[in-house]
Amino acid sequence: MKTIFAVALSLLTFVSPAGWADESKEKETVELFRNAGTGGMIDSAHGYAVFPSIGKGGIGIGGAYGKGGVYVGGKRVGLTSMSQVSYGLQLGGQAYSQIIFFRDASAFNDFSSGNFEFGAQASAVALTAGASAQT
Repeated sequence: MKTIFAVALSLLTFVSPAGWADESKEKETVELFRNAGTGGMIDSAHGYAVFPSIGKGGIGIGGAYGKGGVYVGGKRVGLTSMSQVSYGLQLGGQAYSQIIFFRDASAFNDFSSGNFEFGAQASAVALTAGASAQT
């Protein structure tokens, strides 16, 4: 188990983008999602967390890591990061963008109160726009 944990941490370090994403990259990513058809969700959401670049890779054991900003009313109110460890049949890597919408103030407060964990993932990839959206 310690070996699995050490390998996962090594992969997270390998795929980790350098430093926090800057606000201009975050806004570019939001516009990318808006142009891919999520403009209505962006406008109606209480807020959102946007990750301009998440690196993901693995050889049997994998990991993903990304940093981004949290927005309410179109204004940056904080920073966030995401990480994932996985195992199973896998080989390779990818980089993608992600946005998480907060329907209301309660969802935003739950997210910003500390560690927040997503279980099952539902994602849609718009290849022409180069974006991945998670609900």
